[in-house]
Amino acid sequence: MLNIPIGRTRLCDGVSRRTFLQAGTFSFGAVSLSLADLFRAEARAAAAGQSPTRHKALINIFLGGGPPHQDMWEIKTEAPAEVRGEFKPIPTCVPGVQIGECFPRIARMADQFAFIRSVVGARGGHDAYQCTTGFPQSSLSPLGGRPSIGSVAAKLQGAADPSVPPFVGLAARTQHVPWSDPGQVGFLGPTYGPFKPSGPDLANMVLNGSNKDAFADRKRLLTRFDGLRREIDAAGAVRGADASTERALNVLTSSRLVDALDLSKEDPKVRERYGDGKPYKFQYDGAPTVNEQLLVARRLVEAGVRVVTLSYGRWDSHGKNFDLVRDHGAKLDQCLTALVEDLELRGMLGDTTVVAWGEFGRTPQVNKEAGRDHWPQVSCAILAGGGLKTGQAIGSTDRLGGNAKDRPTPFGDVFATLYHALGLDPMTTTVNDPTGRPQHLAEGVVMPELV
Repeated sequence: MLNIPIGRTRLCDGVSRRTFLQAGTFSFGAVSLSLADLFRAEARAAAAGQSPTRHKALINIFLGGGPPHQDMWEIKTEAPAEVRGEFKPIPTCVPGVQIGECFPRIARMADQFAFIRSVVGARGGHDAYQCTTGFPQSSLSPLGGRPSIGSVAAKLQGAADPSVPPFVGLAARTQHVPWSDPGQVGFLGPTYGPFKPSGPDLANMVLNGSNKDAFADRKRLLTRFDGLRREIDAAGAVRGADASTERALNVLTSSRLVDALDLSKEDPKVRERYGDGKPYKFQYDGAPTVNEQLLVARRLVEAGVRVVTLSYGRWDSHGKNFDLVRDHGAKLDQCLTALVEDLELRGMLGDTTVVAWGEFGRTPQVNKEAGRDHWPQVSCAILAGGGLKTGQAIGSTDRLGGNAKDRPTPFGDVFATLYHALGLDPMTTTVNDPTGRPQHLAEGVVMPELV
C-alpha cells in the first residue's frame, strides 16, 4: 500500500488522526507493490531511453472455450453434412469472400475486417495464454513465463496519460479461471500487470469507504475525491512527497479513469448500437456475452489505455454447437461492428487494433450431442483497425476444415503483427529476462498481407 503521512489531520471518512492515508495499490500480484513503485519503474525505463511513443492501442477480445472456425469465417460447403453443419455462407461486401450466416453486420462491413482462417500452433490448453502472449505456456516457464502483450506495452511504452494505467483487463473472474486471464506479467514482474476494474484494484482505487456501490454513484465518489485532495493539500503531504508518489496520487484522485468506466456518461444511442448481450446463455463456467465491455474498451482507449483485454462468451460447444453460435455469434456480430464503427467515427480506428479469437478451433465432425469438440490443429481470428490492410480473408483449411491448407499462420506471426500495429518493431525490440538476456517480443514475423 502507498502510505502518505498526513500528520494529525482527520479525514472525512473517519481515519484516526495518527494513521496514514491508505492510498492503495493496483494489486499486481504483490501486496507491497505501490503505484509509486510502478511510476518509479517507468521513470527508470524513460531514463534508459525507453520514452513513451504516440498512443496506439490494442483491444484483445478472447473468445474463451474455442470458437468453431468452420461455423464462423469459413463455411465448408463441400463437406458432408456431418461436417458441414447447419449454417450457410453469406456474401460479404468484399468480392469472393463469404462468411457464416450468423454475422450479417460483419458481412456488410467486411472491408473493415481481415479474416484469418488458418491459425496454427495451438497447444490445446483451455486458457488465454497463447492469445495474450503468442507463446506456449511452457516457454521460459523457469523464469516466470512470457509476458503478455499488455505487460510488454506497459514496460516499453509506459502510460500514454499519467493518470491512466497503460494495461487494463476487463474480464470478471470466471468459474474456469483461465478463461478470464487478462494477460500474465511473466518474467517482467508484477509492476507491469493489468489494472482490473472488476477486482481488488477497484476497491483500492476508490479509497476510504468508497465501495463498489459508491463507484457507481459518480457524484458521491467525486465528492470523496475532492475532499481527499483538500485534506491532503491542507496537511502539506503532497508537497513532501516525491514525484512518483505524487503521480500515484494523481491516478487515484483523477476522474479520467473513473469517467471511462462510467457508461452512464455515454450517449444512450451509442449504447443501444452495442447492445447489452442479454440474456446470457451458454455461460456455465465461462464469461457472459457482455456487449458493453467492448464499449468500455473503446472508452478506455480514448482515455489513454494502450492495451485492453476482455473475455467474451463461453464457446466450448461440446453440445448444441449451432444453438450456441446463433446466440453468441449474433451478439458478437452486433457489438464488434459497433466497436469498429465507433472507432472510425471518432478517428481512432487507424491507431487502434481489434482482434477477436480463441485458444483453438473445433472438430470437423459433429458429435452425437450436436456439438464440436476440441481441435487445436487449426483455428481462426478476425482483426480490424490498426492501419492494417483489411477487406480480405487470409489462409484456408482443407475440404473438411480439419487442417490449414493455404497460409498456415502461427500465433507468433499474429503477435508480430499486433506489436507492429502498436508501434513496436518485433524484429528489433527486445525485453530483458531476469538473467539479463534479451528476449524478442514474438516468435514470428509481421504478416506481409496485413501491413
